[in-house]
Amino acid sequence: MAPLPPSTIPTEARPDVISLPKDRIKILLLEGISDSAVATFNTSGYATIRREAKALEGEALLEAVQGVHLLGIRSRTQVTEQVLKAADRLIAIGCFCIGTNQVDLAAARQRGIPVFNAPFSNTRSVAELVMGEIVMLLRGIPGRSIAAHAGGWDKSATGAHEVRGKTLGIVGYGNIGTQVSNLAEAFGMRVIYHDAIRKLGHGNAQAAASLGELLAQSDVVTLHVPETPETTGMIGAAELAAMKPGAMLINNARGKVVDIDALKAAIEAGHLGGAALDVFPSEPKRNGDRFVSPLQGLHNVILTPHIGGSTEEAQERIGEETADKLVNYSDTGATLGAVNFPEANLPARARGTRFMHVHHNIAGMLAAINDTFRKFQLNIASQVLQTDPELGYVVVDAENVADPQAVLADLRALPGTIRARLLYERN
Repeated sequence: MAPLPPSTIPTEARPDVISLPKDRIKILLLEGISDSAVATFNTSGYATIRREAKALEGEALLEAVQGVHLLGIRSRTQVTEQVLKAADRLIAIGCFCIGTNQVDLAAARQRGIPVFNAPFSNTRSVAELVMGEIVMLLRGIPGRSIAAHAGGWDKSATGAHEVRGKTLGIVGYGNIGTQVSNLAEAFGMRVIYHDAIRKLGHGNAQAAASLGELLAQSDVVTLHVPETPETTGMIGAAELAAMKPGAMLINNARGKVVDIDALKAAIEAGHLGGAALDVFPSEPKRNGDRFVSPLQGLHNVILTPHIGGSTEEAQERIGEETADKLVNYSDTGATLGAVNFPEANLPARARGTRFMHVHHNIAGMLAAINDTFRKFQLNIASQVLQTDPELGYVVVDAENVADPQAVLADLRALPGTIRARLLYERN
């Protein structure tokens, strides 16, 4: 492959510092991120933290990210290429949630900025919401609650069922799907599941031969898949028609997985017994904005405002997990858990100077990096390289570095370099 230019990122868009004291590293946390994140940063020596209770957008966001080194967001803040360009000192982004669709991952990656999230911290909260919705739907609670609020009184058992003995079909058998599986079995449910990847079932759960088989057998179907081109619209009119008459559908995954108009038609026709949705194709950008859905007004449908992970316990765990990943990256260059970056981890050393180097994955790059250290007659004490088809990431510990600025300048000048940074000096 022909050598690439030194970088596709303008020099002024990359941090020009050698190594900053922690109290000079600026952190911006948006959307009311948990106090646990601040505590994690403070414990690690990071104190320059600005917090905003709401998401920012437009000029306010572009202005806020200037000079920021670590950015923390939840699901509403949109980090576009324009935002990344304005963030002239940004080294990493933390999504204090599961999803990362709100970040232009490719643009961040191109600028050598890893993006971290917390894919497991709200698992229990989402799974508990699913179980609560299963009970509510099978007992017909939504309609009975509406009637009671209006002065009605209906003690009839008609249409009300126990959870025990019913079949739960789980589409997407990942972290949340398996947690739901465990809880459902504790309720006495029979569990079947379908996943794009062959997986071993937890407990007595059995893999369905196909999605169609799962839909045909399940009294309740719950969705736990990511938003991808393959999953967008995966539950449409044909899939809803394949479900058992009277079955319930739960979607706490991604809003575009289900065809909402087809779901409304299936419920109004009486084919499905009800549904619960926590995610929607179009959602308000902020609390207080008006929410509109074709499913509003249906007495056997539970609608919740994307609160699957919105428990105090989950947000505390998310704050700790994501902040810890940002701290580890800033301190040691560890990229474990990054969603758009090669994952590397080199244990910190008590002595030495640590450099990191992000580059296009082209032939001879590691040799060129090592030649730089040889030029300065430096011994490499430890080194880790991780690559993917497009990107390479190296963390290097060198001993007795007299002029780290000169070494860093040479590393940045190497053809194919995206970003290079000095992480620490310990003598």
